[in-house]
Parts: sequence; structure tokens; C-alpha cells
Amino acid sequence: MTDTARWEAALRAAPGVLRADLRPGRRDPLPRHRHLGRLAHGHIVLFCVVMGIWDANDYESFMQPATGAVSLLVVFQSAAPVLALSRPVAALWVSSAALTLTAVLTSAVFGLAWPWSVPGIALHTLVLLLLALRVRPAASVAALGISVLTGIGAAVPHPVPGLNTLPQGAVSFALAVVLGCSLRATRVSRTKLVEQEVITAGERARRALLEERGRIARELHDVVAHHMSVISIQAQVAPHLVADPSPELRENLAGIRQNAVDALTELRRVLGVLRGEDAPGDAAAGVRHAPQPTLDRLGELLANVRAAGLDATAELRGERRPLSPGTELSAYRIVQEALSNVMRHAPGARAAVETHYHREGLTVRVTNTAPDRPTDPRTAGPGREPGHGLLGMRERTTMLGGELAAGPTPEGGWDVTAFLPAPLGSLDPKDGS
Repeated sequence: MTDTARWEAALRAAPGVLRADLRPGRRDPLPRHRHLGRLAHGHIVLFCVVMGIWDANDYESFMQPATGAVSLLVVFQSAAPVLALSRPVAALWVSSAALTLTAVLTSAVFGLAWPWSVPGIALHTLVLLLLALRVRPAASVAALGISVLTGIGAAVPHPVPGLNTLPQGAVSFALAVVLGCSLRATRVSRTKLVEQEVITAGERARRALLEERGRIARELHDVVAHHMSVISIQAQVAPHLVADPSPELRENLAGIRQNAVDALTELRRVLGVLRGEDAPGDAAAGVRHAPQPTLDRLGELLANVRAAGLDATAELRGERRPLSPGTELSAYRIVQEALSNVMRHAPGARAAVETHYHREGLTVRVTNTAPDRPTDPRTAGPGREPGHGLLGMRERTTMLGGELAAGPTPEGGWDVTAFLPAPLGSLDPKDGS
């Protein structure tokens, strides 16, 4: 659609939009102030009472024959801003009608308050301000035009002295509309910014989750591919270990080998999708194809973090036994992520790594003391990009059917405990081994 077509469509829709915005039955309550609560509402009511008394006294001082009718209009005029707190459009029509009828009734009398009184101008200005805070700028401008036209329509048939209130009222109404539209635009922009920040935070969390799952899948691919390769080789060698293998045995072993080869091919295709955004180059390829770490390299990990300045100790409980490759890899990564978080968020703290082998599986616990100096704001804080630490630990633990608990300690430090199920005498079926 071209710009001209858009403008034509907008112009055709404008009357309907204005009718919807200026519909008297529209309800749009003025929200409470975040700090002052209903205090602003009370001030508006008090202002209306004071202006109403002032307006009534002005008219009674020079217009005795129409005192009753004018007093009733003054009451409606004074009540209009109060009505605007919940129904600003209805209040606009009530206030405009009161202004028009008051000008008509006072047209035969030359007095101080013709065609609009100063309190009447103030009350209608407040109505326009409350309206402009809640409707679109086009509707606010239309309301301003309606207000000015009512005064002109009442004044033209009866040219009398005292018309200086007409330009004064028009200027006041225009200022109210401009101020209201500006405040509304600021509020709308702030609301959209908050909504966008919430959406962005959600997108970042989802992106972090997908990235972490992709990283876990890439690591587990190497573990599963190793086992599938072993199966393929064993199926190929098995016929040569039997003196006179039967055709059925050869056929079954050939089928096993073919299935293993097909599975490896599919794994490589999936891995190609997961690594589609990886940086090219021999160095990156060397990192990708390096053996995945296990708990055998835990001492090397602790030596690295100590060299980086972290005071870390390790404790082994229970009798160490071999676990499935997926469990070993996840345990190593959990310890690695936990120690990285300590170095990032708790400078100067001491860390303790505990691995506990028991009949049900493996429990890994990483605790640290309170930091002895403030955290670097470049690595922590509300505006920092969400990391993958706790998210990655939780994903790895959930993948193995385990449990993860992480939270602050009473001493001001942090504790991460992960239970990875690996019953004694069995392998975990979830890691594909």
C-alpha cells in the first residue's frame, strides 16, 4: 500500500474514530497516582467546589431574573470535572452544554461574566485536560474545536462588551489540550517502553535457553556418536570371531551395523543444523571435535580456577565408580558453571566442591562464602545480559531426571547442589549410552 493510499484510508476512517473516541458512554477512569493515591482526585473535587461557589456568586451579583436557571447550570458546570474522573467524554458534553446555555441566558444582560465567566473557563479547562489525558490527540483537538465554537456561536448573535473572556477561554482551552496530549504521549511512550523491556527480557531468556540446549545437544552428540561407532565396529568384527557363522547371524550383524551407520549419518545431519552458526576455521573445528570432559578432569579444572585467583577446595565422598558418559559430562559442566559464577559474582570468595558417590547416583555440591568486595558492575547487575549458568545447570539436571537446588546461604554466600541419578549397577538410559 502506497503512502497516498494509507492517507486516504486514514482520512476515511477518521470520522468513525472520532465518533468512537467522543462517544458519551465511554468509561475511562483516571488511574491512581503511584505515590499520591487518590489525593489528586480529592484536590479536583475541592477545586470544583471552590470554582462553583465563585461562579454562582458572580452570576447572582448582576443577573437576578435568571438566578435559578443559571445556578442549576453552574452546578452542572462544577460537577463536570468530577464526572471527568471516570467519564471524560460525557463530562465534555455536560460542560460544553452548560457553557453554551449560560452564554445564551446571559446574552440579554451586559455584565462582568459574558459570555464565559472566569470560574467557568477554569472548570471547562480542567475538563479538557482530564479528557486529553485519556483520549487520542485527534479527539482532544476536536473537543477543543467544539468548546471554542460553542462560545463563538453564543457570542456572534449578541455582540456586547465583555468579549475579552472568549479569547481568554480559547487560549486556556488550547493550553490544557496541549498539556494533556503531551502528558498522555509521555505516559504512552513509557508504557510501551516497559512492555518492550518485558518482551526483550523474555526473548533473551528464550534465546539463552535455546542456546544452552543447543550446546548440550552438541556435547551429547559426541558421546552418542562414540557409542554408535563402537556398535558399528563390533557388529562388523563379530562374524570373524565365530568359526562358522550362520547366514542368519551374518545378516543380523550386517543389519545392526547398517542401522548404526544410518544413525551416525542422521546424527551428523542434526549436528550440522545445530552448528550452522558456529565460526568457521580449523581452531573452532578442533574445539568442536575435542573429547568431552568428565570428572577425571576435575583436578585440572580446579587448578585453572586457582590460577585465576579463586581459592577453591575439593572433597570426595563415597567410593568413586564409573558413570555413564552423559552423567560424567553433566557433572563436570555443572561444577564448571558454578565455579564460573563464583568468580563472576563473588570476587574474593572461597569455593568448595564436593562430589558424593552413593547408591542412587551422584550428588555434586558447590558452595562459596560471601564476597569480600563489591561485584564488578560490568559482570553483574540488572542491566547485564542474562547468562547461561543456572539455566544450563538446570537443563542438564532435568535431562538426566535429576534435581537442582540453588540459592543463598545464611552466611551470605551461595550454594548449588545437583543430584544426578545413576543407580548402582545400572546405566542411565537417558544419555543414549
